[in-house]
Amino acid sequence: MLTWQQLRDLKLSDLEDAADGWGEASNLAGAGRDRVSNGMTNALAASQKGEAAKAALGRLVRLDRNLDYVHTECGLVRTTLNSLAYELSGPQRQVKDALEDAAGLKFTVHEDGTVSYPPGGENLGDQQPLPGGTATGSSYGTPYGPPLHLGPPQPGLAPANPNHAKAQDIANRILRAVNDAREIDGRFSETLAKLKAPPGLTVDTKTWTDAAADAAAVRGVADDYLKNDIPLDKSPAERKAWWTYLTQEQREEYLAVYPNYIGNLDGIPADVRDAANRDNLQLLIGKLSGADTEKARTQLAGLQEIDRQLRETPKPGVPPMYLLGIGEHGNGRAIVSFGNPDTSRNVSAYVPGLGTALDKEFATNDIQRARDTAKGAMRYDRSTAAIVWLGYDAPQLPAERVLDNAAVMFEHDGKVGAVAYDQFMAGISATNQHEDPHVTAIGHSYGSFTVGQAAQREGGIPGADDIVLLGSPGTGADSAAELGVGKDHVFVGAADNDPVTRLPAKGEAAAGLAGSGVGGVAGGLAGGMFGQPFGRGPAGVVVGGFLGAAGGAYGGYSAANDESQLWFGTDPAHEEFGARRFKTADGPLPLVGGEGPIDAHSNYFNPLPGKDPVSANNIALIVSGHSNDITTEEPR
Repeated sequence: MLTWQQLRDLKLSDLEDAADGWGEASNLAGAGRDRVSNGMTNALAASQKGEAAKAALGRLVRLDRNLDYVHTECGLVRTTLNSLAYELSGPQRQVKDALEDAAGLKFTVHEDGTVSYPPGGENLGDQQPLPGGTATGSSYGTPYGPPLHLGPPQPGLAPANPNHAKAQDIANRILRAVNDAREIDGRFSETLAKLKAPPGLTVDTKTWTDAAADAAAVRGVADDYLKNDIPLDKSPAERKAWWTYLTQEQREEYLAVYPNYIGNLDGIPADVRDAANRDNLQLLIGKLSGADTEKARTQLAGLQEIDRQLRETPKPGVPPMYLLGIGEHGNGRAIVSFGNPDTSRNVSAYVPGLGTALDKEFATNDIQRARDTAKGAMRYDRSTAAIVWLGYDAPQLPAERVLDNAAVMFEHDGKVGAVAYDQFMAGISATNQHEDPHVTAIGHSYGSFTVGQAAQREGGIPGADDIVLLGSPGTGADSAAELGVGKDHVFVGAADNDPVTRLPAKGEAAAGLAGSGVGGVAGGLAGGMFGQPFGRGPAGVVVGGFLGAAGGAYGGYSAANDESQLWFGTDPAHEEFGARRFKTADGPLPLVGGEGPIDAHSNYFNPLPGKDPVSANNIALIVSGHSNDITTEEPR
């Protein structure tokens, strides 16, 4: 058991020196990992073929994972030791202060923590000093150790020795400091005992599951030392300033223990977010691998696909991949950039729509859209970064939601997402190194409503020069002029065979839904709206109902209908909206052509022949700052 003497004499600098040693080990492992993954692995994959090369690559991948694990665990040990020194400094200061007070009063502090005090005061009867005694500490009124000894009995109304209260206070302070230190020592001992690697050299999913638990344990004891200073409630510009003024050691500790916060904090530089999120990605994969739920399995598939792509050798003509956000909360979070948004002159951020969540579909399809955008834009300006932003919970359209409730839900999710998107874009503005970067906000499907809502908030989308709306059911605005960048900088892609761009206004859709049995059955079987699969069954039928309602609009409006109005307000492709409509492929007819139920809605980013290379090229021109070169199309 820790004594007050040990607490007094404890050299906290020894703990801090040990922490520095673990930090050095973590840094060396991290540098080795980066050298293996960014240098050796890529060079070998690009220059060597055959079985020997394949075997060597396998060994390098294994070494990469081992070094990654060592980097993570050593970093956790470092912060645990620093946190221990930080927390023990309080009780140590308290016990030293108490001992100084005792010495000044010429009291004696015994080995067991009791405090003896001399005679003092005056007996009212004989004017002699009142006898001294010994005080035993109590913590918040609860006695510890033997009963309090006050010396010989005193007359009933006689005043107490004034030294008694002072000695009691000192004894209490010593005991409380020691008890606090013992509690701290116990917590940290338990945490440190968990920070050990399993035997062997294999770092697999089970190892990362254990590492995720280790990280959670360290966070549990490091909050006072680190977490409370993270500027979660500050602006992106203030967060950037906070990070700038941290020491290198402080940065390393935040990255080791709180990659989940630092990696998702708008205003932190992109390369730092990428490093944090790559570390957190491994911890999330480990954590979800140990969970047996459908949500965990779905998100795990998405995380593993993102991890696979991050480890791939970069292809020619495609900028490097940055992981700017990752998380499991809600429907999952993932923000991926191709190109560094801090150093690029042109930056675009694309918001996906209905049904999007952190799953394998997102990791393959939506991330590919950002990759295609970056690759296309780089043909016109190599200083380009293209982002896919899944930083909100897009509506998932559960089957139990009826149409009216779904309409409310849809607007709510977009408006909440708009706040987060504006915050993210403010972060891009804060960290971009160009004096006047060219920034493009892109919304596809329901994501165009989210972007439209973000643009209509006070101040508009931070830093945005252009807005691109693709396959849009409306933005909630009546005019492009309401989106904050000027109507000539609002661009619309609306394929003729995309039924989502012809969704009728809510009242018309409700009437259409009632008679959309054929559309409902077809949607249930084909399963999918807004380019996302909903599978067979009730959810598909609900989606199909929308398609059925849209089908009446697709076939033509009656004279009584307002052709300019869609589900979320004025059709962005309509002349009344006032945006610049660019040319797209017509796309296959819904349900009867293409590879999916509504391919025309899903192909806007796809440059492959037979998809929509015209639209993809127009998007690339806008993103790269060459919007005057787009091919235009007459508005509706």
